[in-house]
Amino acid sequence: MSRHTLSVLVENRPGVLARVSSLFSRRDFNIHSLAVGPTENPEVSRMTIVVEVEQLPLEQVTKQLNKLINVLKIVELSQDSSVQRELILIKLRADASVRSQVVTVVDMFRAHIVDVTADSMTIEASGTSSKLEALTKLLEPFGVRETVQSGMVALGRGPRSITSPTSRTDSVPA
Repeated sequence: MSRHTLSVLVENRPGVLARVSSLFSRRDFNIHSLAVGPTENPEVSRMTIVVEVEQLPLEQVTKQLNKLINVLKIVELSQDSSVQRELILIKLRADASVRSQVVTVVDMFRAHIVDVTADSMTIEASGTSSKLEALTKLLEPFGVRETVQSGMVALGRGPRSITSPTSRTDSVPA
């Protein structure tokens, strides 16, 4: 199976997320990552959905998604033709004796320290899944208390934009 990233423009209405995710569930696809948020048009939201599935079943689900009334456009984004990022927050045990070491690691990954208490630090980082995994592994020896990671968000590279659909269209590569 291979990993696919879908950028799905939908009407910003209640229940759309449930209808889209249930379509994947009915096909027994596990959604690896899901991020939803508004676009520059307040009436349109963008869903970035990452699934691991073979190409043919994915095409079938894409066709079914296009039949949903609230789905405006679907584009599969390849890693080469898009910018893809995730966000992670990592809370560490970090007293004064290890803070300089943590700061060194944070700086190497262009991450940010967003909260500091007497015995903990919270780190914020964004990037690819592999970058965030590498950062997490380097911070583990300090004692990770909690982590939270967003789903992937992605945009196609270059000047083309998919957020101004004039009509419903079948999925096209970015």
